[in-house]
Amino acid sequence: MRSLLHLIPATVLGAIVCEITLIVSAYTVAAFLHSDIDPTVWLMYENGWTRIGLMVVGILLGLYLQDMYDNLRSPSRVMLMQQISLVFGFAFLFQAVLSYLQPELVLPRRMMMTGSLLLLLALPLWRMALTGAITGNLAAERVLFVGSSPASVQVAHQINQRPEWGLAVAGFLEDTDLNEEAAGEGPLLGPLGSIKRVVEEQNVSRIVVGLRESRQQMPVSQLLDLGFGGVKIEEASTTFEYVFRRVCTEQIRPSQLIFTSRLGPSELMVRAQSMYSWVIALAGVLITLPVMLLAAVLVKLTSPGPALYKQRRVGLNGRVFTIYKFRSMRADAEAKTGAVWAVRNDPRITPLGRFLRKSRIDELPQLFNVLRGEMSIVGPRPERPEFVATLSEQIPFYRQRHVVRPGITGWAQINHKYGDTIEDTVKKLEYDLYYIKSLSPGLDFLVMFHTVKVMLLSRGAQ
Repeated sequence: MRSLLHLIPATVLGAIVCEITLIVSAYTVAAFLHSDIDPTVWLMYENGWTRIGLMVVGILLGLYLQDMYDNLRSPSRVMLMQQISLVFGFAFLFQAVLSYLQPELVLPRRMMMTGSLLLLLALPLWRMALTGAITGNLAAERVLFVGSSPASVQVAHQINQRPEWGLAVAGFLEDTDLNEEAAGEGPLLGPLGSIKRVVEEQNVSRIVVGLRESRQQMPVSQLLDLGFGGVKIEEASTTFEYVFRRVCTEQIRPSQLIFTSRLGPSELMVRAQSMYSWVIALAGVLITLPVMLLAAVLVKLTSPGPALYKQRRVGLNGRVFTIYKFRSMRADAEAKTGAVWAVRNDPRITPLGRFLRKSRIDELPQLFNVLRGEMSIVGPRPERPEFVATLSEQIPFYRQRHVVRPGITGWAQINHKYGDTIEDTVKKLEYDLYYIKSLSPGLDFLVMFHTVKVMLLSRGAQ
């Protein structure tokens, strides 16, 4: 649970709590405004709190689907009102579906309209106030960068782009002038040796060390004094992980991995993942079996060739296994070229295959791979042996992603857009290594939760 909360900024958690309070208050007030019912009796004995709670769920899901927790700041008031209007549309649709399933748990119509009008006034005002607070970096932790290495500059840029993380760039310390990239993210506050003075003047509570050149002299004694004095001090690679939720492969040294207390996830976590992945896969097969049967029939009817596509992939500890998918390309897609990466708008994909990919229905047969113990629900996506051999030569630490079972979905898939370049592969590897390092049930269920959103909105698939 702690690792899951670590992935959600405190500002976002605070916003969720405040918005739950706001929603409950609006519909509770609406209950007291209607004279045709006794609000106390309705709330306590007629499922009143449960009905309001379900309305809270509908509105929070709407906010989530509109990405209003990915970025708490509103780009404009017009955009904010558009988003909130769509949120209420989703919440009303949620209530309409509920009315068919459990009519006794639906809010009375007049109460729902009154509460929604109150909330339609309060929610935009709250979001505008929140945007102002975040933009003004209120109560933000001030960060001082000792050195301006590429990793430090990337971290500073991310902090400036995402103030909801509760951090603010105080500036940089360098013995020379800042390069153009660093100067665009924060001011030069002095040389490395002036760290004590700058920390006091700038009210710094966190120091990030990332020297641009190895020959630079780190102010060790001053850093020790500040560390013992309560200032948080960390390497740029550590802060990089915190703000990007991925490791920085440029900053990893083999010695850091070799001499760490634990290279991979704990055996207990791996066993737990195997158990709940198997249970979820079994439930998934039972629930989606009609969809899979229909998909298989449609694939056979719309293009020549088998409904299922089998392919060799690299799994746990480098073992090769056969992965199953619904065929989304022509049967002869690689007859002349051999193994090649899929590309955006790949002409080999059939019209039905494009839909299957966007909806992720083509991945459903991999539930059987999970039942066979070859995959997990969540993990690094398995790659073909031909590509693994090439990528392992070109990208450091690429083979380390095979220390866990591959997954149907993964941390890299929900955080990074589709890409077919080496740069994209490196970035996805950084997400995969972060996932392996942080493997936990909480992280897995967070990935699954986000994957449902990706499937509903048809994002990311190619």
